[in-house]
Amino acid sequence: MTADFGRAAADYSRHRAGFPEAFFARIESRDLIRAGTRLLDLGTGTGSIARGMARRGCHTFALDIAPQLLSQARRLDLDADMHTAYFLAQAEQCPIASDAFDIVTAGQCWHWFDGLRTARETARMLVPGGAIVIAHFDWLPRAGNLVAATEALIKQHNPSWSLGGGNGFYPQWLNHLGDAGFVDLETFSFDLDVTYTQEAWRGRIRASAGVAASLPEPQVLAFDKDMGRLLRDSFPADPLEIPHRVFVVLGKNPAQK
Repeated sequence: MTADFGRAAADYSRHRAGFPEAFFARIESRDLIRAGTRLLDLGTGTGSIARGMARRGCHTFALDIAPQLLSQARRLDLDADMHTAYFLAQAEQCPIASDAFDIVTAGQCWHWFDGLRTARETARMLVPGGAIVIAHFDWLPRAGNLVAATEALIKQHNPSWSLGGGNGFYPQWLNHLGDAGFVDLETFSFDLDVTYTQEAWRGRIRASAGVAASLPEPQVLAFDKDMGRLLRDSFPADPLEIPHRVFVVLGKNPAQK
């Protein structure tokens, strides 16, 4: 399955919850960022991680392959009185000088990359001793919950969608980093509930890879109609509490390249 998130840019910017404050606090507590840290965010989407890091004093740069998402990121930055330098580029091949950044982040996007190529390119762009942070923020399907029912509905409308049924853990990224020469590899995770209104959950799902990013508009409308029916008939609570898991992989560039 291929996905073009530019097609879902409006819903993406409005309804996809960015990484929670607890994620940024844990990165900060590990002394990975401070005022003046030079940071590059790969696959930035609408700039959630870049904005969060800019709030903590980082000098932030970010890239994505979807110009529509970058336009939304710039608008959200303006609303938040934040600034990130955005540019259109692939994570696997960046038009950036070597040793340019202290930290590189990748939030909710590594599975779309050629992981080993991106890890090697990241090592090139990082200073010796610089850090990489690969992060995910996934909803959790559990027996009988709304997430499981939503995933079943996506699969019904888009049989080629294969991203359901996950547990929020991605240990395979450690192989990419290790093969690219990163050291001091570690992971951490934590769970939390995210509050959505019924409208926001419908928007969040429309903005997912299996719906607006990969289906033609008439099918997106048909899906959304069925999503509204599912919520009304089986999950009428408003707001909704959706279980999520944050999972993070950390690595360091060797002190000497």
